[in-house]
Amino acid sequence: MNEVIIGGIKYIPEKINDESHYVIVRTYSAGVFAGYIESRNGREVIMTDARRLWMWEGASSLSELSQKGTSEPNKCKFPCIVSKIELLEVVEILYCTNKAKNSIDSVPIWTSH
Repeated sequence: MNEVIIGGIKYIPEKINDESHYVIVRTYSAGVFAGYIESRNGREVIMTDARRLWMWEGASSLSELSQKGTSEPNKCKFPCIVSKIELLEVVEILYCTNKAKNSIDSVPIWTSH
């Protein structure tokens, strides 16, 4: 990762291993997904064990969801996990805490039935 200089102060981001870290990925038009990044090429990401975050409550933003999870798991609509998905036009990747991952995992699978 590259260093960033803001106001004359040098910041060197911590190296994070995408393949072993649970993330939330927001795309331009396909929605939001939580899972693991298998690979990334610019704005194209392949995720494994990914779950679409169709609707959530109990977190004010994706940033909060990635850090604290949801306080309202029964009001969220997260469909089943898919083994692999290719996402185009990724605009944001948020690295989740273990607390957030466990919270997302606790949301019941939402179906239309």
